[in-house]
Amino acid sequence: MRFIVLSVLALLALAAPGSAQSDRSIADRLPLFAQNNCQQIRDPGNQLFCGDATLAAAAEKLSTAIEARLARLPDRLPAIEENAIWVRQRNLSCGIVGQTAIRPDDFDRVKACLLKVTEERAAIVRDPDFDCLAANTAAGALICADPSLALAETELNGQVLGLIGKLDPTAARFAFAEYGRWTRERDRKCNLVGKENVPLQDLESAEDCLADHLKRKTDEIRAAKEDPKKVFGRQVAARIPDTDAVDFCAARIHAANSCGNFLRINRVYALDSQVTEQEAQVTGEIEMAVLAPFTMCSKVATTCTGTCWDARTGRPQPGAANNGRSAEAFNVARRLRIQRTFAFVKTADG
Repeated sequence: MRFIVLSVLALLALAAPGSAQSDRSIADRLPLFAQNNCQQIRDPGNQLFCGDATLAAAAEKLSTAIEARLARLPDRLPAIEENAIWVRQRNLSCGIVGQTAIRPDDFDRVKACLLKVTEERAAIVRDPDFDCLAANTAAGALICADPSLALAETELNGQVLGLIGKLDPTAARFAFAEYGRWTRERDRKCNLVGKENVPLQDLESAEDCLADHLKRKTDEIRAAKEDPKKVFGRQVAARIPDTDAVDFCAARIHAANSCGNFLRINRVYALDSQVTEQEAQVTGEIEMAVLAPFTMCSKVATTCTGTCWDARTGRPQPGAANNGRSAEAFNVARRLRIQRTFAFVKTADG
């Protein structure tokens, strides 16, 4: 099972073009511009990668390094998001601001800068240690800083990839979603949610919790004796209708609709619950990050977020927006928050 592998040439949402005169001047200096139909690419930086053979070769090497990195990780979605953020920073670091066209006088400088940062990025991404250093969560930073935790996570990741590799594509999609749920549940249990900017020394009390989680999951996989069905895809009964229960539902919904190609579930919160003797209704908030552009009112939007979105305000618009399908798309790495109510029914075993 592979999620979408986004190359450096395809990670940013399209921006508006600059002036026709500026575009023409830049096009004249890009040998492959007409051949590769680069005028259809509106991002100024990506136009250069499209029309220049040297930049295109560097981008291809980076894409190969990115694919190799994703193949090392059982949960690839944070890496896709991290790469999207890097592309945005790449443009800014080379003097490309938003949709503003590159001035002809700046062409050589911008091209040299893009080549340099792309080659440096490829070299960094090829290093397996970068998987750790690129961690963008409190748990990831703690694991990266502790060699024993990093080793334990590497072992668990290897076990997970080995099991998922034995599944058919549909089952693998659910298994990857379940792995993401494990990680979110771990962060909640270890009290690490929302602590990305807290100094590591203030989080040391969570190290034992992380070690226990990694050991428990690794032991669970070993006990399955290489049978992925004993680890993934099992029906889970919630002990109580809480955040863990809502997370299970959200993960299953996303896997069933292939939403992982477009959105990553970052966090899940149970905001309110109404519990009776036999059933419960829980209002949950789900934070997601956009991994690949999709239009604000589309099948992906309605299936994976439950609503259409207003392009002007960026807020859910389940009513009028459904009638006029917006052609505007979300940018990669955009954060979305939605609230949904989940229904739970008590089973015979409680």
